[in-house]
Amino acid sequence: QVQLAESGGGLVQAGGSLRLSCVGSRLVFSRYTMGWFRQAPGKEREFVANIRWTGSTTDYGDSVKGRSTISRDNAKNTVYLQMNSLNPEDTAVYYCAADLLGSGRYASSYDYWGQGTQVTVSS
Repeated sequence: QVQLAESGGGLVQAGGSLRLSCVGSRLVFSRYTMGWFRQAPGKEREFVANIRWTGSTTDYGDSVKGRSTISRDNAKNTVYLQMNSLNPEDTAVYYCAADLLGSGRYASSYDYWGQGTQVTVSS
């Protein structure tokens, strides 16, 4: 079955940076809009960013806009999320997701999900 595997999470101090990666397998990766979401304890899953299959169109959630960059390498079946100027409010599990038909911000529209990677930002 389709697999999405995130990596790159960890513990970082406030003001630091992290680069998350997500590798897809058993799907035609280049046909999918790829998204990043996050979920903190006790909160709903939140849209972070997505990137269309061409890589030329991106969208960001308000909480990360200006501090994060999403990119993809279709030859490697990989999507990246570079996050800078991290703060404790960024602490969450970050999920990678694939959406074949859309490009929206709603988690319900995404077809496949990874298991998530924990990002913890200390103050």
